[in-house]
Amino acid sequence: MNKKKAIDNDWLFEIKPKYSNFSLNLREVWRYRDLLMLFVKRDIVTVYKQTILGPLWYFIQPLFTAVIFTIIFNNVAGIETGKTPSFLFNLAGIIVWNYFTACLNETSDTFKKNAGIFGKVYFPRVIMPMATVITNLIKLGIQFLIFIGFYIFYIIKGMSNTLDYKLIFFPFLIIIMGVLGLGLGMIISSMVTKYRDLSFLVGFGVQLLMYISAVMYPMALVKEKLPQIGWLIEYNPLAYVVETARYILLNEGTISIYGLLYTIITAIVVFLVGLVIFNRTEKSFIDTV
Repeated sequence: MNKKKAIDNDWLFEIKPKYSNFSLNLREVWRYRDLLMLFVKRDIVTVYKQTILGPLWYFIQPLFTAVIFTIIFNNVAGIETGKTPSFLFNLAGIIVWNYFTACLNETSDTFKKNAGIFGKVYFPRVIMPMATVITNLIKLGIQFLIFIGFYIFYIIKGMSNTLDYKLIFFPFLIIIMGVLGLGLGMIISSMVTKYRDLSFLVGFGVQLLMYISAVMYPMALVKEKLPQIGWLIEYNPLAYVVETARYILLNEGTISIYGLLYTIITAIVVFLVGLVIFNRTEKSFIDTV
């Protein structure tokens, strides 16, 4: 008996099944932190490794999108952006929205995309979606530098809006977007193991969702011009994050405390539901992928 106990004590780690579907098992994730950083490095390096422009795509995508939005929605459709230049208004919404969509799109295919490695070696499966969120934080930082560059340009040209103490709350908005994108991504990735059609619908659905998330217009404009569909914006938690981000970065628009509380609660609930579904799916997904 003592010999068996001594042998058991020689093991450094013991892999056990999860007893709670609400567990993130952060202690084990920390143990595999080197692997987490390896996946982050892989995602950054390999995406544009064999492209001509490489990392420049991080800059090109938000810039071209902001230009197109400015031409179509501001110059053609005549949407007013107050004292803020329309290009800067659109760029602020786009960089925040891009972070959410990147987290959602890339985590929604976790099980199917990584079935090969999941079936060969053990590590906490939640590391994959966590690596995606961290990778996209780096991309967000790069795109935010673009925003700062144009912000300084417009300040030199005489723009009256200036950054102030509210900027310290901007990281909290990014955390909310990341948690919401991670939660939805885990839900969809679990469902994709059985229903492959969802992977095609995600990209299409995200594009439609952008139009009801106040990315290219102020929330107040929809309530004023189209009150009959204003409820779509009011019940969309993403719209409050985008609107608040512009308020923090540009002093443009409004901030709704109740809207932010609603968004935080929604993000937490979605994340917990996603975690439960993800933990349940990882036990048997290899049989259906």
